[in-house]
Amino acid sequence: MPLSATAVIEPAQQRLRWALQHGVLRAGLTYSARRGALGARVMLEPALVADPYPAYETLRSRGRLVQNGPMVLAHDHDLATAALRSADMGVLGGFRGPAWFPVLRRMAGKGPVGPVDPPSLLAVNAPDHTRMRRQVTRAFSVKAVARLRTRTEQVAAELLDEMEAAEHAGGADLVRDYASLLPATVIAETLGAPVSMRRQFLGWGAGAAFSLDPGMRYGDFARSEHDIAALEDWMRGHVEAVRRDPVPGTVLADLVAAKDERDLLSDDELVGVSMLLLAAGFETTVNLIGNAVVALTANPDQLDLLRRDPSLWAAVPDESLRFDSPVQRTARVVQRDTVLAGVPVSRGQLVICVLGAANRDPRVFERPERFDITRANAGEHLAFSSGAHYCLGAGLAKMEAEVALRTLFERFPDLALDGEPRRRRTRILRGYDAMPVRLRASASARRGVRSPAHSNDPPTPTS
Repeated sequence: MPLSATAVIEPAQQRLRWALQHGVLRAGLTYSARRGALGARVMLEPALVADPYPAYETLRSRGRLVQNGPMVLAHDHDLATAALRSADMGVLGGFRGPAWFPVLRRMAGKGPVGPVDPPSLLAVNAPDHTRMRRQVTRAFSVKAVARLRTRTEQVAAELLDEMEAAEHAGGADLVRDYASLLPATVIAETLGAPVSMRRQFLGWGAGAAFSLDPGMRYGDFARSEHDIAALEDWMRGHVEAVRRDPVPGTVLADLVAAKDERDLLSDDELVGVSMLLLAAGFETTVNLIGNAVVALTANPDQLDLLRRDPSLWAAVPDESLRFDSPVQRTARVVQRDTVLAGVPVSRGQLVICVLGAANRDPRVFERPERFDITRANAGEHLAFSSGAHYCLGAGLAKMEAEVALRTLFERFPDLALDGEPRRRRTRILRGYDAMPVRLRASASARRGVRSPAHSNDPPTPTS
């Protein structure tokens, strides 16, 4: 039976699962980092997690594939693209610990099924991936996303009213009051999930996001298992409610019909796909909006361009995704000996595509460290992956970000950060979980004082 939130998660088994799935790997990364391995340090050291881009360039200079323990790192755009699109590469799903510890793996138990475990779309290959993905593709088509724009604009306006009230009541936080709630509202309505639960969904999603990080701490692992189990328990109950009383036109109603009427999904696949769509429907967009606000407020010349030519707002999401990717890396397993962009790789090898580095490859993007909304080829970024596993909701995320950012800065053109934003502790997902803001300019801001963080301008020399 699937683990539910009402089931007891046995602490001893949970610790053993953590040790097998993350503890051994974390120990290896820690050892390598202490010996100076930059690839491991980028995954562990807070300063490098906060700003990994200089380290990426150092690693890029060491070769096209950089050995990092049992895996290799691909930092170049063409190599990462080739790996993501190759039919000889597959996703790594359901890692339960080293295969040479079968007895310990059985003792550890299965645990809750998260986004990196089958039958999640992130963790299965063709033909199952093709069959499952086909059931939801229409819901995120160009036409479907276009139909959601007006509603997204309404949600944005409503949330900005509430954020303005929050500022008067004690302080506004862009992530808490706006960037998280906008995509959570839209995806809940699209799926047919209750909007009244959107903050609960965000909480469960934040816990589940830790499961993407290899070598996580035990405390994060325990929280992740708890939140994944809670979301699964709720989703199974909600699927039954949708089965009894479906809301026509919602994605969950269509998925239930695909299961019950056409037998195109198993019970576990139905729940797994539904959980992933709900959580993934806001995770990337929250980070995209927050990262873009930091980049825009640090580069007022780009805001000036947008004020003079509002049509440029359509370009902001892609350049933001390229400049500071919400998903920093993804993994592929070599299924057959092959060649990637001229580099041979062997069956069984684990290739880490470092999306954040590929999106700043100087051979593809001129002056990649510069945030430039007029960049002609910004859309060549790999922030949404590529190939068969290209993000289903990419169009929705970009539309939501464009609407959210344009509405925000048109209503509050002098918006500024009110202190240092706080980064999320996740390492695969890159974004902020707190961002205090002032909605209107202070006297110092009107005189031109601004934060230098992520600015395109060089620092001003001081005496």
